[in-house]
Amino acid sequence: MGEVEELLRSAGKRLEPEVQSRLKGWLGGFVRAYLPQAWVFQTEKETATLHVDGAGNVSVTGGAVPKPDLTIVVPAARLIAALTTRNRASVPPGPLTVTPHTAKGKAAFDYLRDRIGL
Repeated sequence: MGEVEELLRSAGKRLEPEVQSRLKGWLGGFVRAYLPQAWVFQTEKETATLHVDGAGNVSVTGGAVPKPDLTIVVPAARLIAALTTRNRASVPPGPLTVTPHTAKGKAAFDYLRDRIGL
C-alpha cells in the first residue's frame, strides 16, 4: 500500500462518521442523492480510489475504478499536504486537474473542495 492510499484510508475514517451522521439528519435525502461516489486520485507515484457508498461507508482501493465520478490528478506532495493539513493555505501551489465524469461528482467536489484542502 502506498502513502497516498494510506492517507486516503485515514481521511476516509474521519469522513465516514460525518457522512453517516448527515445521512440521518434533516438533509439526509439531499446527501443521499449524491451517493454513491468514487473519486480517483492520481499522482506521479500511485493511483487510488476513494469510494463512499449509499450508506456512507468509506473505502479505499489501489488503482482506478472504470467509471469514477471524479478524477483528480495532482502531485503527490500537494495531495499529501492537503490530506494531512486539510488547510488550503498550507498546501503548496502546483498543478491540479479535476475532471468530473458525473454531475454529482462535480457538485460533491465543489462542495468539499475547501474541506479537503484542494
